[in-house]
Amino acid sequence: MTQTSSPTPLVQITDLSRHFGANQAVKNISFTLNPGEVLGFLGPNGAGKSTTMQMICGNLAPTTGQIIINGHDLMDEPIAARSNIGYLPENPPLYRELTVDEYLDYCARLHRIPYGEVAQAIDFAKAHCGLEQVGKRLIGNLSKGYQQRTGIAQAIIHQPAVVVLDEPTVGLDPIQIREIRELIKNLGQDRGVILSTHILPEVQATCNRVQIIRQGELIFSGSIETLNRQGQGKQMRVAFARPPNPAQLQQQLATEQISQIDPQRFQIQLDQALLAEKLVRISVDQDWGLFELVPDNSSLEDIFVELTRSDSASQNREEAA
Repeated sequence: MTQTSSPTPLVQITDLSRHFGANQAVKNISFTLNPGEVLGFLGPNGAGKSTTMQMICGNLAPTTGQIIINGHDLMDEPIAARSNIGYLPENPPLYRELTVDEYLDYCARLHRIPYGEVAQAIDFAKAHCGLEQVGKRLIGNLSKGYQQRTGIAQAIIHQPAVVVLDEPTVGLDPIQIREIRELIKNLGQDRGVILSTHILPEVQATCNRVQIIRQGELIFSGSIETLNRQGQGKQMRVAFARPPNPAQLQQQLATEQISQIDPQRFQIQLDQALLAEKLVRISVDQDWGLFELVPDNSSLEDIFVELTRSDSASQNREEAA
């Protein structure tokens, strides 16, 4: 029987840390990025996302740890490693007085693309980013959405194996956001993409795997489905024809995790299976007239807030292999 080998990671991060004086901004994080993945790097502001992205791209030296980019150690082979990375920082490095074509020509030369291949590289980047019709326009005269597209184009003009995008939709309108998200998904089809953001719909719309960082520590790594399962089975919504008062319900169920939605409905946080059995039995005994008992799963936003605020979040939650 032939075994299917796992793909060689495009990015392999091992025990990566960064200190700024006495402050440890990133704390011994490790993860991988495989071909065809769009990895959402999620966390609240100040969690260490941008610091991690800058280290991966070689713009900031790590205090400790190892970064392997497409088989090249970033510290030992910096030029080879960086040639495999395309980076869009939160504030794109655009020259507003240049046209799109002039700017991309400049970027191609920075990446040492041979002179005879520059035009082809520009056409490649513009085609992938929907810029074919604006090549002769000044970047300063473009909309914010097209400026972001131009920033992404400079990140992929040398056709890197890995593309790192830091908050790529900040400041865009809803239509522009949708267009950039679709572009990101397309980029992830034949390369690895790391998307750093604190916007939850961004992750749901574009990523197939997510990592959450909190105070410099990696606290979750897994698929979107695994993250969603974090919020399942924790809450129930119940309704009674003759409802008890909240204090009586708390006493009978031996829990304080009860909130009243309306005069007849309550939200209770308990294990679903145990809650259902116990609640039905008590409701019959007390003649409460139970007529609704349904799961009330947490949203991705609720899960994110719980993970990033919980005292127990410092313990890594890894998806089962």
